[in-house]
Amino acid sequence: MEGKYANIIIDISHEKVDRPFQYLIPPDLRGELEVGACVTVPFGAGNHLRKGYIIEITDQAEFAPEKLKSIAFAEERDITAEADYIRLAAWMKEQYGSTMIAALKTVLPVKQKIKNVEKKDCRLLLSEQETEALLKSCLTKRQVAKARVLAELIPEKELPVSLLTGKLHVSLKTLKSLEAQGAVRISVESNYRDPIELMKEKKDVRSESYGVKKDLCEEQSFILKDILSAYDSGERNTCLIHGITGSGKTEVYLALIEEMVKRGKQAIVLIPEIALTYQTVLRFYKCFGSRVSVMNSTLSKGEKYDQCERAKKGDIDVIIGPRSALFTPFPNLGLIVIDEEHENTYKSESMPKYHARETAIKIASMHEDAFVVLGSATPSLESYYRARNGEYKLYELKNRQAGGALPTVYTVDLREELKEGNRSIFSRKLHGLIEERLRTREQVILFINRRGYAGFISCRACGHVMKCPHCDVSLSEHKNGKLICHYCGHEEPTVKACPSCGSKYILGFRAGTQQIEEVLRKEFPQARVLRMDADTTRTKDSYDEILNNFANGEADILVGTQMIVKGHDFPNVTLVGILAADLSLHAGDYRAGERTFQLLTQAAGRAGRSGKTGEVVIQTYDPEHYSIIHAADQNYQSFYEEEMLYREMLHYPPAAHMLTVLITSAEEEAGRELAQIVADMVKERAKEQKDGTIVIGSAPASIGKINDIYRYTLYIKNVEYNKLVDIKNMLEIYIENRKNKEELKKETLQFDFDPMSSY
Repeated sequence: MEGKYANIIIDISHEKVDRPFQYLIPPDLRGELEVGACVTVPFGAGNHLRKGYIIEITDQAEFAPEKLKSIAFAEERDITAEADYIRLAAWMKEQYGSTMIAALKTVLPVKQKIKNVEKKDCRLLLSEQETEALLKSCLTKRQVAKARVLAELIPEKELPVSLLTGKLHVSLKTLKSLEAQGAVRISVESNYRDPIELMKEKKDVRSESYGVKKDLCEEQSFILKDILSAYDSGERNTCLIHGITGSGKTEVYLALIEEMVKRGKQAIVLIPEIALTYQTVLRFYKCFGSRVSVMNSTLSKGEKYDQCERAKKGDIDVIIGPRSALFTPFPNLGLIVIDEEHENTYKSESMPKYHARETAIKIASMHEDAFVVLGSATPSLESYYRARNGEYKLYELKNRQAGGALPTVYTVDLREELKEGNRSIFSRKLHGLIEERLRTREQVILFINRRGYAGFISCRACGHVMKCPHCDVSLSEHKNGKLICHYCGHEEPTVKACPSCGSKYILGFRAGTQQIEEVLRKEFPQARVLRMDADTTRTKDSYDEILNNFANGEADILVGTQMIVKGHDFPNVTLVGILAADLSLHAGDYRAGERTFQLLTQAAGRAGRSGKTGEVVIQTYDPEHYSIIHAADQNYQSFYEEEMLYREMLHYPPAAHMLTVLITSAEEEAGRELAQIVADMVKERAKEQKDGTIVIGSAPASIGKINDIYRYTLYIKNVEYNKLVDIKNMLEIYIENRKNKEELKKETLQFDFDPMSSY
């Protein structure tokens, strides 16, 4: 890579990543170095030689060139984890748009070294007679503290130092004095913090609730053998396992990982929610014991640091966690599994807005012997599209384990319920089935579909939804009395009566989990009810506590949002009620139909998983919508075909790629002006290039102002991803030039490729 100057991180393993230093590239190294290269540079007042990593090569000098020091020499090709981090961060910066520092902070799992936990024990070295004599001497000399220690050690022989200093209030100096006398020995052992051990200590869950490893069925065995055969022959294909709910995808993951471990490889298993951690870990622990660990945001800095150290040293084979676990520094990585790969939690909401799927594939390619397995009952359209086109290898699991059948699904038209006088949250069908389950002592999950809720307006009488005439997404209600499209900016006045049937019952939906819980306690006073939502899961262990209580049969009904329908396996749940399926269906987002289908299918899959007959009730004002029809039939293939027609017609992913540009400003007029300039630049480029680029906007964001910062959006579509990267690069250069000229104050641009939500 050509360039005269290199920005270099001196110590990547510390918080100093906040401060790169610029050096001259000697003429003989120009064109030879690349981002991620390891170099030796003179550093500090004494010009001590230090190793560093290039994070950027540029022709722009930050200071007068004569004041810059030169790189001393380039190291041989560096294959350390640090070099890989740099290269990965550079790739993320280019692919998703961000600063290099932001990308580095994302890929570094731990920024600084944390002191190891030390276990200190005090062991008695004297015989019983010698100890009695010393104890008597201490009492005579009024050495009370020493006497207390000896009295405790006589029956036990060895005790933790923390117990002696804590319970007996004895100082470490006293113990050291006894050690100097030859009476005791203090041993110090360095221990890793093990979050699995802590989880086992805190929980008491019936193991049968989670299942154990079983012999694989014919479908599972075929997938295992085919993937391993391809791997052993040198192929590193990304694989997609499309298996219906309860078909045993996890057993395939376990078997694959076991085989990879036999080959000396390590594995990362990504799960969409922290709430799934304990249940998943239990299943893996039964197979891999202490060779499995976790990585997530609930761990302390020390726990995270220790898991990284264990991974580097090869003390663990499997790490489990949400998106951030992807950056665990395994030296012999062989497999990355992304379970429930369709979930939007795999997309980062902060810069860089990377997707775990593409990033995992990049990481696997950097390890040469690694590959990626994706799994879902409802694959994302992107993954299934790529599998259909041969980019991924597709496998199917079409049958539930143990011969279990998919649940019976009833779709209830809430318009008819309203006509017949039922204004309750629960349809008559669902109410009756809940009563039946309470009699038979089987469990119920009630799921309120609030994901993607953005204030859409619908008619309770006929189901009509107020939509944008240009973008085929729902209009969002604002407090200023207007309905607004956040893709193109279309506005129209809010309505008092339904334009389709004239009904006055046209309004937004306001029910929440707390309201549902109150109604349940009123209508079913005998029922034991648990609620799981953002309010009840604020503490570190609250997810596990609620789920474990429900798994242990301590509640009859579990009420919650989408977090309760993601991968959980409760054998006694035979009824799932889906309340207000329309909330995600009519969010102002092109992915609304896909998300609704996924949520309803996943929710329905929680019922009847242990051989018992399962039933599902979907309550909706729009029973004719294809997402609801296909979810009720559990027919992914039919949904995919219909949804892809819509995506192709309007050039939405995966038929094309889309880039969202978010423009923010502390001043409304300055933000609006910059948004218009950016839109005009992209439109002019599209006109000149004639490359099929489609530009929508600019328009106010769905939330136009947050913390006194004004927000505007621009949507850009193109079949080729690289064309959008080029546009991103053009806009980054434009903004950087304006900043250098001090023409911008607090205006910023953020980029989101193939966004998972509307802005």
